[in-house]
Amino acid sequence: MRKFVPSAMSFTAVAIVLLWLKTYIVYKTSFEINIENWKQELILFINPLSFLMFVLGISLLLKEKNRKRYVVITSLIISIVLFANVVFYRFFNDFLTVPVLLQTSNMSDLGSSAGELMHLKDLVYFLDFFLLLVILKFKPIFVVAPNYGKVGKRIYFLVAVGVSFLNLGLAETERPQLLTRTFDREMLVKNIGTYSYHIYDIFLQSKSSAQRALADGSELVDIGNYIRVNYKEPNDEMFGAAKGKNIILASMESTQNFVINNTVNGEEITPFLNEFIKDSYYFDNFYHQTGQGKTSDSEFLVDNSLYPLGRGAVFFTHSRNEFRATPEILSENGYYTASLHANNKSFWNRDIMYQALGYERFYELGDYEVTKENSVGWGLKDAEFFQQSIQHLKGMPEPYYAKFITLTNHFPFDLNEEDKMIEPYTSNSNTLNDYFPTVRYQDEALKQFIQSLKDEGLYENSVIILYGDHYGISENHNKALGEYLGEEVTPFVSTQLQRVPLIIHIPGQKGKTISTVSGQIDLKPTILHLLGIDTKRDINFGTDLFSKNKLEFTVLRDGSFITKDYIYTRDTCYEKATGEVTDGSGCEPYIEKAKFELEYSDKIVYGDLLRFYENMRNGEAITNLELKN
Repeated sequence: MRKFVPSAMSFTAVAIVLLWLKTYIVYKTSFEINIENWKQELILFINPLSFLMFVLGISLLLKEKNRKRYVVITSLIISIVLFANVVFYRFFNDFLTVPVLLQTSNMSDLGSSAGELMHLKDLVYFLDFFLLLVILKFKPIFVVAPNYGKVGKRIYFLVAVGVSFLNLGLAETERPQLLTRTFDREMLVKNIGTYSYHIYDIFLQSKSSAQRALADGSELVDIGNYIRVNYKEPNDEMFGAAKGKNIILASMESTQNFVINNTVNGEEITPFLNEFIKDSYYFDNFYHQTGQGKTSDSEFLVDNSLYPLGRGAVFFTHSRNEFRATPEILSENGYYTASLHANNKSFWNRDIMYQALGYERFYELGDYEVTKENSVGWGLKDAEFFQQSIQHLKGMPEPYYAKFITLTNHFPFDLNEEDKMIEPYTSNSNTLNDYFPTVRYQDEALKQFIQSLKDEGLYENSVIILYGDHYGISENHNKALGEYLGEEVTPFVSTQLQRVPLIIHIPGQKGKTISTVSGQIDLKPTILHLLGIDTKRDINFGTDLFSKNKLEFTVLRDGSFITKDYIYTRDTCYEKATGEVTDGSGCEPYIEKAKFELEYSDKIVYGDLLRFYENMRNGEAITNLELKN
């Protein structure tokens, strides 16, 4: 027995215990993982162990001279993976995926954002690694180098397998069909652990890469059937109401709806938008539906009426796909299409993806005069961006579809003193404090832009659409945000905070607030219908916002959904009017619908199914599809 049961801890065992305990401490201090009972706590505690035993146990198969080197290097790599998740989680409230790691072309532009998320005190995440180096140097007597025999090694790996099965068995009792719920990364990390989650993520990436090769047009028939069954006729009064007019679409970076008609330190946060909505259609129950792709996901939603992926960003992972996007459709209808964004053209892979979406022109960093004086944070200030963009608009043939992507109101919400029109908020969150001045600056930049459109004679012939792209304040700042809002930020409140502004200004039309539940996925059919373009044969998961029969139902990328009367999030159904937990019967009819929509959209993207669409429109499959309807 002494051959495989040492009287003191082996170096490998020390490394396993240190990493195990560190991982659990990180779970409890750096991630907001919801624990509901003792069994979930137990699962969270043991879930790193089997992975660490397997990976570091490989050292037992090596010669003694290589064993300790392997353990030290492997421990460092695992620590880096864990720390990378911590840094990513600090802003995105999410865990890393393989597609995100492949987005290396974005890294050079992250600059101040990454710096803001990392601190000198983060060296504490590597204390176990430094301790291993100390042990190697001083060789304390409690760390031994046992000579494991064949039997000892077998028992070791059998124990590792046993721990793994115990973990999976407990997880299955708490979360049936765990591995099919891949959109919920927190649930995966909570049940199988950070490291095993990454192994599973690699498997999912391999699986998704194979899906395109195996896909065929038959899968599109059922999806098309679903789309057409759920199609809602446009409002007769609004269909074609803006026919022939320019479309100016502006994405408002990180702008959540709670800032509208609200104040900080007694001053309005968005005085211009508060006035602009009085002469526009304002949708106050409009949600962002983005995933890990953030701004690029919002662009994908708006232009395609498809959901973003649960992992990574479509702009990176599937930029070579065939799409049937708004720019392509409008180009076929005589519109000039352009996107304007004063950033590197390769950021979020826009230079490639915009071609796939059908944009004729991308006005990027090289089309703007950018200096140290007119830049802050991520680049060209919004006011300067809009001012220089006016000349680009004037040079476009009409009618045009022009999409603007703003920058200044971006984490970490840097702003020069001379641009601050309101004082920062005062709380324990610098992120929230600095958020309000940058939102106020963006509001002023939009005011100047609209005035320039009027001065140049472009205003009266243009539909102007302003929308928030995604959240600005993550759940990591819930305590400070709750203090500002005057209420605790529960999962119910957090879901409501995913509302972003949507303002549609149509020349000659009176302003009106519309409270229909809606999301970014609804913008494509809305825009096309306003221009008098029929969408009945298109693959859109959204519905015209002006349709009288629009179903009040919006799905978020994490599987949450909102209806007229209920909010469903984290497997809990809330009554919308009171925020109280219900028995779930009100949400039950929509749970499968939400699941189907996300799965159908994912199939389209992963399988590149729209490459078969034109054949379906003209062939037998589409005829069968129409007969089913």
